Amino acid sequence: MAETGYTQMVKAYKDDPFVGHLSTPISDSGFTRAFINNLPIYRKGLSPLARGLEVGLAHGYFLVGPEVVFGTNRDFPADPYLAALLTAVAIVIIGTIGLNAHGLVSLKSASESAPGTDAMQTSEGWSLFASGFFLGGTGSAFMAYFLLEKFSTIDAIFRGLVN
Repeated sequence: MAETGYTQMVKAYKDDPFVGHLSTPISDSGFTRAFINNLPIYRKGLSPLARGLEVGLAHGYFLVGPEVVFGTNRDFPADPYLAALLTAVAIVIIGTIGLNAHGLVSLKSASESAPGTDAMQTSEGWSLFASGFFLGGTGSAFMAYFLLEKFSTIDAIFRGLVN
């Protein structure tokens, strides 16, 4: 059977069919590798706490908005933004508990690991990552709440309507 252009573009990763990964122009490009290596979990030189803080900042900030629009408490009579904040903080807490559980169950302690092991591969490093995730997630959720709560004032400032 003659090969078409599509089968030549998609092949086994490093020509090894037993790896369980397909090499495509997207998944095996230099851009994709550079993008993934720049994510905080893979970035070299960051402490586990800084990695968790950065991941938490991104997740906590973007949890509040969808909760305001689509959340079950969107018609909360007192303050829908407060209900969204509480839900976002609860989701961050659940995520932190899950991260801690993963680190405790799946990873060895630093004393049991080989010397020179990356801190993210130890239960202590993973615990620091989870702590950073909690701090970043709750902090950015509060920041999103503040921005939503004070949106009219911030909008007036940018429009030059406040003296």
